[in-house]
Amino acid sequence: MAQSPCGLGRASPPRENADAIGSRRETITATLIAQSIRDFEAACQAAGIKHRVVEESGDAFTKLVDLSRHHDLMVFGLRSVFEYDFLAGDPESILIRLVSAGVRPLIAASDDDRSISRVLIAYNGTMESAKAMKRFVQMRLWPNAELKIVTFHPSDSIAYELLRDAEGYCCAHGFRVCHQSNPGDPKVLLLATAALWQADMIVMGNSARSVLLRKVLGDTLLATLRDTQIPLFLAQ
Repeated sequence: MAQSPCGLGRASPPRENADAIGSRRETITATLIAQSIRDFEAACQAAGIKHRVVEESGDAFTKLVDLSRHHDLMVFGLRSVFEYDFLAGDPESILIRLVSAGVRPLIAASDDDRSISRVLIAYNGTMESAKAMKRFVQMRLWPNAELKIVTFHPSDSIAYELLRDAEGYCCAHGFRVCHQSNPGDPKVLLLATAALWQADMIVMGNSARSVLLRKVLGDTLLATLRDTQIPLFLAQ
């Protein structure tokens, strides 16, 4: 007698085993969270930074949007956004939705501890990208950093005008600034430009229709966020 294909698969573990596995995962997660909190507190104490740890519960996405109303800045790990238990949406759109929902400015930080001395600003001339640039400059989180403003426009004359005005603004706020224009595809060239210049951070904002991050990175957004080691400053 032929055996049903469903009978060929591996049997599911007993319910008690599944419960034990789930309990063990929760224990491991709680242990890692506790260690992360200790590391955070130790780092703040060593740097002389006032801090407070608050443990929240519920939908992480909604809670972060609520908390952003009374905070100047939100900081994530570049890949920790994929590890949160977000109930709304896929991880590819989480950062996009957070910025669009009002969680801005937002820093997606890399795992390695790095000094920020070179900052690449992706600028396309829209009011939204100008706001991102201005927000970064006005916050002066890294006042000694060198800025490089990059635009991707097929017209050299328009690109020059955009870069001249943006550079003038940053210089007026005391920053050292250089610029670069490239008529190529930003989806291909932005990260390559940042890596070649050895940028320590990339500043990006919203375009008129969508977050510039998605417009620039397109279908490679998810892979880029998971692979890049360059922190992102996202604003609107």
